[in-house]
Amino acid sequence: MSHTRWRLARERKLTEGYTESEDAAAERAEIRLAMAFAKAVYDRRKELGLSQAQLAERAGLTQAKISRLEGADTVPTLPLLRRLAAALDASLNIALDDDREEVTFVAHSAA
Repeated sequence: MSHTRWRLARERKLTEGYTESEDAAAERAEIRLAMAFAKAVYDRRKELGLSQAQLAERAGLTQAKISRLEGADTVPTLPLLRRLAAALDASLNIALDDDREEVTFVAHSAA
């Protein structure tokens, strides 16, 4: 069989009228949010030129905790979000909608 004829199971199910359960859709949304947050932390840390260890020191965390956050392996608490935003010298914006999750750190201006 040629590779062009292969289809992912999800694609095949969707083309056959398969609909995802509400639980699966909710879990997929949670994963997207965790990944968006992880990417936002990583991007802002790199923008500042910080290592994970340096960010951890600024936030009063361990390097392992930063690694888990950037790997989307942990769910941050509200106090942790505040500490990260302060350590990254930024405001944290989270936009949640039915079909999108957006997480951004907006740098504080040097005014």
